[in-house]
Amino acid sequence: MPSSLSQEFAPQTTYLNTAAHGIFPARTATVLRAAVQEMAEARMDQTAYYERVEEARAAFAALVGLPAERVATGSAVAVHVGLIAQSLPTGTEVLVADGDFSSLVNPFHVRPDLRLRQAPLEGLADAVRPGTGLVAVSAVQSADGRVADLAAVRAAARAAGARVLVDTTQSTGWLPMDPELADFTVCGAYKWLLCPRGTSFLTVPEDGGGLVPAHAGWVAGERPWDACYGPIDDLARSARRFDESPPFLPFLGAVPSLALIAELGPAAIGAHNRELAARFRAGATELGHRPVPADSAVVAVPGLGDAAPALARAGVEVSARAGNLRASFHLYNSGADVDRLLEVLADHAR
Repeated sequence: MPSSLSQEFAPQTTYLNTAAHGIFPARTATVLRAAVQEMAEARMDQTAYYERVEEARAAFAALVGLPAERVATGSAVAVHVGLIAQSLPTGTEVLVADGDFSSLVNPFHVRPDLRLRQAPLEGLADAVRPGTGLVAVSAVQSADGRVADLAAVRAAARAAGARVLVDTTQSTGWLPMDPELADFTVCGAYKWLLCPRGTSFLTVPEDGGGLVPAHAGWVAGERPWDACYGPIDDLARSARRFDESPPFLPFLGAVPSLALIAELGPAAIGAHNRELAARFRAGATELGHRPVPADSAVVAVPGLGDAAPALARAGVEVSARAGNLRASFHLYNSGADVDRLLEVLADHAR
């Protein structure tokens, strides 16, 4: 990664936890501080704030290779998935991967009139069958970093007449994806896209994918400022009809963060991230551990989750997930960070 990134990031720990939350670039922190000050001094320009939401929408769309008209904005993945779940006809079979993230799975589970079925990630495509209506899967598994075979899932779904929903929260920003592999995607942008928490995106097919705009508020109107009161008969003719009313601060911060990801390029970021992850997998193996095999920026070491508190005391930030020690590597990390993690793990073992 470019040396100029030292001007954007100044972590005070060995931060290897982007899969939980990304670090704000300096440019993002500057925008957020200024916005907070504006709001405290009653100098808010709400028209300009809504314009920034549109900038964020367009920036995300460019990153994922779709027109902005197919992107809806929101504040949480579970809300987007809930919208999809509530739009499915009674009796629809939804196929998910065993152990996938709950925000992707539970909105279907809480509808008892849907048929939720689970299958191992590696066999997900083979588990698609006639009558399956939707396959929902994370591009990268939160618990252990495994990468889904989305091409196989898409091919199987098409053969069965099913739609595909992909959660790209753990992948967008470092793992480019062919937009044709999914009908719907959901993405929490506060991880690899370095946006404030409260920024998320939903992408839909050109025809809306049969979604019902169940939480359509005034921002969902084709001309929002002319439709602030009473029923809205003219909903937006784009994915904006599925928008939540935006929280200003998260989306103000999203614009500079998304710009940085675009400047560096997800493909280049991904190559950097995977190189560091491979270095850690090799080092952990030398220490006698067995990391989960995956060509991923997320590395999980089964049975080592209890080491996370000791690592934190040593200034190394990772996560414990499903019994795994989970380390995740992003553009602000270096080989020195990997070496520090391995050093502290070796000391912990002793």
